[in-house]
Amino acid sequence: MPHQPTRRALLGAAALAPLATAAPPARAMFKTSAHIVIAGSGLGGIAVANRLSKMLDGAKITIVDRKEEHNYQPGYTLVATGVWPVDKVRDRNADYQPAGVEWVKDMVAGFDPATNTVLTAGGQRIPYDFLVVATGVQLDYAQIEGMDVGAIGSNGLASVYPSPQAAQATWAAMQAFTAKGGNAVMTLPATPLKCAGAPLKMSFMLRDRLLKAGTLGASKISFQSALGNVFGVKVVNDNVLERWKSLGIDVEFSRKLTAIDIGARRATFVSPEGEKQEMPYDFIHVVPPMRAPDAVKNSDLAWKEGPFAAGGWLEVDKSTLQHRRYPNVFGIGDINGTPRGKTAATVKKSAPLVAHNLVEVISGRKADETFDGYTSCPLITREGSAMLIEFDYEGRLTPFLPMIEPLNDSFFAWLMKYRMLKPAYMAVLKGRV
Repeated sequence: MPHQPTRRALLGAAALAPLATAAPPARAMFKTSAHIVIAGSGLGGIAVANRLSKMLDGAKITIVDRKEEHNYQPGYTLVATGVWPVDKVRDRNADYQPAGVEWVKDMVAGFDPATNTVLTAGGQRIPYDFLVVATGVQLDYAQIEGMDVGAIGSNGLASVYPSPQAAQATWAAMQAFTAKGGNAVMTLPATPLKCAGAPLKMSFMLRDRLLKAGTLGASKISFQSALGNVFGVKVVNDNVLERWKSLGIDVEFSRKLTAIDIGARRATFVSPEGEKQEMPYDFIHVVPPMRAPDAVKNSDLAWKEGPFAAGGWLEVDKSTLQHRRYPNVFGIGDINGTPRGKTAATVKKSAPLVAHNLVEVISGRKADETFDGYTSCPLITREGSAMLIEFDYEGRLTPFLPMIEPLNDSFFAWLMKYRMLKPAYMAVLKGRV
């Protein structure tokens, strides 16, 4: 049974409420005619745009992104497990961009930092004085032979990541599976992931749905990890594995999903030694390998060596989030080639820092604020219960509320995920916190 919220925990929830409306500290606006281009209009891009609009007087701010719908991606797992309706994760980008911003409705196709230029799919060349890269990740389903994103929701195929529609279709697939039970296969790739807790949440919630449907006894859940763990923070990894052992969820390591036959419901996994194994399934949750979008990966902004080079991630200093070779470029969000930090919570803490450091550079000073890699994952263990996991670059647990034990599940952590985090997200989006 999950721990029930104590009076102190509920007071802690009340203490979090101002986060949704608190304004950043007032400071004099810096006069400048600089042109700042922001590539991407997700949480990071719009949050930085809103902040810069309050910090700079006379600057030209341009957002480049074709996408007009704004999606609350942290809510996808709630949609995909039947907790939320899909409309709760869908909004309009136009409603959150600051007044006076120029919006180029085109996709970023490339970067030429040597000439301070952004290239678009439509052939535009947009010059900049300063650049914020907020492009997010590329979901590389193409690495899985036979995978068809359009087939999610049919033949037991699920994947929470691509879109609200995919999350909704995943819930349909989960409902069909839990009605009868059977063999479920959950997957994890070897690449860095945005919301690395989502594959774990989906596994916990699938078991919970089977239990509620009365078909758990007729079912088997196996988790196939391409890594040697299921989560990058050891204490969390060990906690989850212990929980899964008691819940009957089997785990196998070093098994990479390389192919899927959707019609036959068979998945192929490969070991590091190249040994192939086919697994039949009634339900499968596919988590795609992830990398930088081609626009970044194929540009001089990407890491050229080291652990982040293979994925083409943006080469930023992990502390200042300033590009290591092009000082007029900053990165925000999932695109950054840093040890951790591909969550909305990371953007919440780093957006004020990126805006501040960029203004410092515009004004001729050095970026002087540093980021510790803060990441947060409300790890759902069943409907009505979750663990609130917070950690830094070093994998150290960094709980915001000391009265909440991060490795214990509680109703309070669930309440945060279910009710409190979207208002906080919207406050970040609007540049209020």
